[in-house]
Order: sequence, then structure tokens, then C-alpha cells
Amino acid sequence: MTSSTDGAGKARPERRQGRDAGGVRSARRRAREFAVQGIYQWLISGEDAGAIEVHIATTPGFGRADKEHFLALLHGCLESSAELHEAIAPNLDRGIGELSPVEHAVLMLGAYELARHPEIPVRVVINEAVELAKTFGGTDGFKYVNGVLDRVAARLRAVELGKD
Repeated sequence: MTSSTDGAGKARPERRQGRDAGGVRSARRRAREFAVQGIYQWLISGEDAGAIEVHIATTPGFGRADKEHFLALLHGCLESSAELHEAIAPNLDRGIGELSPVEHAVLMLGAYELARHPEIPVRVVINEAVELAKTFGGTDGFKYVNGVLDRVAARLRAVELGKD
């Protein structure tokens, strides 16, 4: 966990979740939001990752996102989509092709962070994915995303969760 100082010079921990103390979306949360939009675009159009990156980079608000994390998420998810689908598919109650594109994109992003970003705690990955599903998805889609990613995490992060 990183820290900064308060007005009195005392160290205080930074929030790990998607909003800072003032309720403003963090740069990481924004990166995830833009990455989900890019993954969604890829799922719908099959467009090249580079073209999607250029398109997303011109979206209003992109300048306040963590660009490095956005690039890692977008390119990582698209490049490892087969691996991510293998991690997700056994935990679904339907075929991957039957998922809504929003749920599909959020699940890919969550599975990618679980698999490739062990420095991000499981609870943060799942909570961020749930928030993305609430923002972009259907009414109860976040519940489905939560359940699936809980099961994916149990396999990919068993040691962290004490399930080894």
C-alpha cells in the first residue's frame, strides 16, 4: 500500500479502491473503465487492438486515467483472450458466447488482473469488476460477475485466499 502525508506531515495510507477520499474516480479505476470499453469494442467488432487504443485515447477524460495500466489491461486481455476464456468458462452457467458483451469484457478484465497482477489483492480485483459491471452492465449483472470471479480467484489465487 502506498502512503502520502496529511497536512500535519503524518503518513496516511492511500485508498486502494476506485475512489479517493473526495469521491473522485482514481486513475486506476478510469484505466479499468476505458479498458472495459476497449475490450467490449474488440468483442463486438473484432477491431485491431492498436485502432481501439487510438480510439479510446481520444475519449473525453482519458487524460485522467493511468495510461500504463490501461495499456497493460487492454493489450494483455486481448493477447491472452484464449487463456482468459479457459479460466472463465468452467465457472459459467452458460457458454462464453452467450454472455452479454459487457459481462464478457468485465470478466476478461477481472480474470486478467487475477492471473497477471498478483500485487493487486483479490478483493480489490473483484470489487473493481463488480463496480464496472454496475456502471456498464445490466441490473443484476454485477452479481453474476461477482460469483464467477470468486470461483476464478479460488483457483488462480488459492494461496492468497488460504484455499491451497
